[in-house]
Amino acid sequence: MSAHPDHRTDDFYWTAKIPLLEEGAALHRPAHEQATAWLADLLPAAGVRRVLDVGSGPGVATTFLLADSFPEAEVVAVDGTPALLERAREHAERRGLADRVRTLHADLPADFGTLGAADVVWSSHAVHHLGDQQAALNALAATLRPGGLLAVAERGLPARYLPRDIGMGRPGLLARLDAAEEDGYTTMREELPGSTPVVEDWPAMLAAAGLVPSGSRTFLIDRPAPLDAPVREQLHARLSHLRDQIGTRLDSADRATLDRLLDRESREGILWRPDAFYLMAITVHTARSGPPEQ
Repeated sequence: MSAHPDHRTDDFYWTAKIPLLEEGAALHRPAHEQATAWLADLLPAAGVRRVLDVGSGPGVATTFLLADSFPEAEVVAVDGTPALLERAREHAERRGLADRVRTLHADLPADFGTLGAADVVWSSHAVHHLGDQQAALNALAATLRPGGLLAVAERGLPARYLPRDIGMGRPGLLARLDAAEEDGYTTMREELPGSTPVVEDWPAMLAAAGLVPSGSRTFLIDRPAPLDAPVREQLHARLSHLRDQIGTRLDSADRATLDRLLDRESREGILWRPDAFYLMAITVHTARSGPPEQ
């Protein structure tokens, strides 16, 4: 499957998705800036020569932030979708970073062995789309040079963006969407090739991969109401995705409420509501490889 957190890899599909991915990266940029700066504090930039961004997409979420945090390093955007890697190359050219930011097409987990050695490996919301998560962490850990750092962003707190009572439908819609999404997530995990149950204790999993946990931190994205148009479009896209993916898990009343929220003309819709906000937490877990043997 693709390293990117969606199973589809056809270029036509992802070319259409690029604007949404890039707008989402802009929304989450403050948290990613803090996260990549933290990595540079954990591992002195002067000793970092190669960085992997595994599941990079078009690169605008973290690839170029990693290049900023580790200015002496080659940064490699790794993804399974050619259209997204081509976009990452375009961004690198535009930013004058084509000599340091490179791309690598990898279909994971089959291509873990092609990643090459690195001093820093970043992977955001990609591991959980591989059937055997522990094996994936083991493979990422194996790419680290002695003293290297693996950072995995997985399963932060779900986004909050509406009050409990929105004045239509039964109160508590977001809680029910979360529950349905968790059920869908469990089904997705069960249907992955080689799906292997594991207690999702990420520091413990990193330790089981032979690494020494070096801390976990959570970074917030906090956009209070009223929201600007790009963030509202992100929320509209998220609700549309949920309607498609988990709509059958909801009752008819909640589906009707979702449809009203998605109505682009209605003042009750997410594109116009004055009470819409955006609050999300991204949690990053880190671990180090051991020092060189004496």
